[in-house]
Amino acid sequence: MDEQIVVLAEGPGLDADLHLPAGAGGMVVFAHGSGSSRRSGRNIQVARELQRAGLATLLFDLLTGDEERRDAVDASLRFDIPFLTDRLTAVVDEVVVRPPVAGLPVGLFGASTGAAAALGTAAARPGVVHSVVSRGGRPDLAAEALSEVRAPTLLLVGSLDRQVIALNEQAAARLPAEHQLSIIPGATHLFEEPGTLEEVARQAAAWFVRTLPPAPG
Repeated sequence: MDEQIVVLAEGPGLDADLHLPAGAGGMVVFAHGSGSSRRSGRNIQVARELQRAGLATLLFDLLTGDEERRDAVDASLRFDIPFLTDRLTAVVDEVVVRPPVAGLPVGLFGASTGAAAALGTAAARPGVVHSVVSRGGRPDLAAEALSEVRAPTLLLVGSLDRQVIALNEQAAARLPAEHQLSIIPGATHLFEEPGTLEEVARQAAAWFVRTLPPAPG
């Protein structure tokens, strides 16, 4: 089932795309990076691999249209991690009780600054968020939340993205739960090199399938 929905309809009202495979074993909520949206081709490609693995996916716009226009001018929101974390947490709180995905175990997939928001939400909702994957993420921007993250966390970074590797190494050292830093050979920050995003999708799907608890029933 593919459905276009609105999340937080009584608040900011954010457009979202929900895909629910038959017999889904869990749901992965995506948090896109700075300057992006639910239309991110990279996240869509990863989402398709997760769907093939039997996982529901929810891609949504972290910012409203007005917020996007403001951010395009002054970049005031894309690095506001507390704001992005609160926004993502509110969406997770809503969808975990919203039919038809209510009750599915939840994982988070964060890219770039969205990874920091995902870790912040995981720390804030330890009984709800059961797994996290970061793609080219900035987990260092969630510094205050890292020690509170209980969800198994996979950090995916390109081998040529050296500065971000160092930031991920520092963040990984502060994660108390199961975690893994996986370096994708030959990849830069955006994983534009042939085969690198496919490897991200493969590893993400395997991580979620292994670490998400069984769905009820």
